Amino acid sequence: MKRYYFMVRFLPEQANLALLTGRCISIMHGFIYKHKIEGLGVSFPAWSDVSIGNIIAFVHTDIGVLNELRQQGYFQDMQECGFFSIGNIEAVPDGCAEVRFKRNQNIAKIFVGETRRRLKRLEKRALARGEVFNPNKSTEPRDREAFHRIAMSSDTSQQDYLLHIQRCMANKRTEPMFNSYGFATNKQLNGTVPNLAHLVETI
Repeated sequence: MKRYYFMVRFLPEQANLALLTGRCISIMHGFIYKHKIEGLGVSFPAWSDVSIGNIIAFVHTDIGVLNELRQQGYFQDMQECGFFSIGNIEAVPDGCAEVRFKRNQNIAKIFVGETRRRLKRLEKRALARGEVFNPNKSTEPRDREAFHRIAMSSDTSQQDYLLHIQRCMANKRTEPMFNSYGFATNKQLNGTVPNLAHLVETI
């Protein structure tokens, strides 16, 4: 089935890419829930080891879905203010390489603050069960592959949180199975999106 995409470029030179990317993901997240949409994926054409890049792309098989997302007020307002450049909806070129952007929640466990919070939760659960809390130190190797963070904020809980995203090249296109943020996951969801890196100059 043919896929389509549109790209959003962040124009400010000193843009907070994690914040702007997170805001775009939040708009898409709400859009997905409101319209019960599946198979909407996110790609980062300007991704590198040092940066998530100043471009985010949205990919789907339905032009109508992409057009409605593209017309969301936030995107239009940011374009009118000169902060975003929004490309047209285009067909994914034939023969485009595939890439998988996955949310890897295990990365959060690397950081001391997150580890402390996890241990407190585990201790509380153990005490509630009447058990002695005696955590084992993990000897598993930590995942140190390149990743980038996306800053998110929950409207429901008013809490800020981070999405840890990794990129891996894929040998072939797979079914568009993504979470509600448009990403693959470590286990259940393994959807791929086109690698649009060679098209970044078109926006």
